[in-house]
Order: sequence, then structure tokens, then C-alpha cells
Amino acid sequence: MEITIDKACCKGCGICLKACPKSVFGKSRKRNNYGTAMPEVKNAEKCMACGACERLCPDGAINVERKAKE
Repeated sequence: MEITIDKACCKGCGICLKACPKSVFGKSRKRNNYGTAMPEVKNAEKCMACGACERLCPDGAINVERKAKE
């Protein structure tokens, strides 16, 4: 799984933190283009590719790329 957060789009609302059933995201010290703290992927290995974060992000800032198993 590869999860990316677009710094240019993310406004740091925190919906992804609440939406993720596996607590993949955490608060970061990184700032987005709005100057607010944005989330970061802290536990990517826990991601089950449900897509809740991607669907619920009001700014379309999250992309979950489901990689094929080798």
C-alpha cells in the first residue's frame, strides 16, 4: 500500500485521522500550504485499503495506491 497526502490540497481538517479504522494516520509537525499541521502516515503496514480516508477527504488530498501482491 502506498498512501500519499497532497500538501498543496490538505488543509489539516483531521477527518482522515477519525475515519481510519486502523489508526494509520497521526498528527505531524509538518505544515501544509495553509500553515496548519497536516496528518502523516504513521502506520502504513496496518492499512487494509478500505479507502475511507480517500473517500472522506473533502479536499481529495489523499491517494491510496493498492499495489499488486508479488
